[in-house]
Amino acid sequence: MRVLALDHGAARCGCAISDPTGTIVTPLPIVLRPDSGPGLTEIEHLARNHEAELVLIGLPLLQSGESGAQAAAVRSFAGRLEGRIDVPVELFDERFTTQMAQSSLAEGATSEEDSLAAAHLLEDYLAQKIQTTDGTES
Repeated sequence: MRVLALDHGAARCGCAISDPTGTIVTPLPIVLRPDSGPGLTEIEHLARNHEAELVLIGLPLLQSGESGAQAAAVRSFAGRLEGRIDVPVELFDERFTTQMAQSSLAEGATSEEDSLAAAHLLEDYLAQKIQTTDGTES
């Protein structure tokens, strides 16, 4: 299943896409001002042009696992996006993806930090989905 992952922020949104088998994740260019009309349209086009079957949005939970103001903003964004696209939108815990992206940059990655965070989010999601499918984790 091809999944488009988004690392939502007010100023910019990191993006990454999986291949159809869900094994390779590729960072995409960021989308500026994703909450604006043009930003939502650009994300809509990304989903359509990459033939995404699911849009995955990182949910920024607090260290405690509880929701805060940023999580509320992401839920609102997800609702607006869901009304504009024909594929399901799912939220997924994004804790630590920014730190993982920063580590990738320190190791020589050349993509933008926000899109690297989206790529790590997508890798985590796909790995969890595989574990769940294999019955090794619920």
